[in-house]
Amino acid sequence: MEITAMLRSSLLMALLFAAGAAQAQGVLTEKNISLDLANRLAAETVKQCSAKGYNVAAAVVDRAGVLRAFQRADQAGPHTVNASIDKAYTSASARSLTSAMLEGSQKNAGAANLGDIQGFLLLGGGVPVKVGNDTIGAVGVGGAPGGHLDEACAVAALETLKADLK
Repeated sequence: MEITAMLRSSLLMALLFAAGAAQAQGVLTEKNISLDLANRLAAETVKQCSAKGYNVAAAVVDRAGVLRAFQRADQAGPHTVNASIDKAYTSASARSLTSAMLEGSQKNAGAANLGDIQGFLLLGGGVPVKVGNDTIGAVGVGGAPGGHLDEACAVAALETLKADLK
């Protein structure tokens, strides 16, 4: 009888532990970019590029790649709108710089078709927004005379706002 009671008790403990573990896996807590920070980042990115004479559009997406904020300089071309949104989406989706993804797709035959994914744009100018190791969103820039310059504007804007990324 004593062994049976111990087995039941052990089985009950195992079931309770498993139920607790399953519950803990059911709900996630994730960091995400706020609307206020997204608006400030979009504005600061356009400002950084404007200071260099580049008329750009800047899109900021949340961690899921959904648009949160957008700004377009007065003289930015119409193509900059979709380019910036797609770069931001690509960066958030992959949690990586789009310039790094472009380089990887050119060097790795297995990644050559990444640009065929709907909404992906493998050009420089998409930069993840991180808090520690968590990607909370991304900024995409289009319109400077080269993706590396788009990226530089986004990086400069993030540097300006780094105190808010904690």
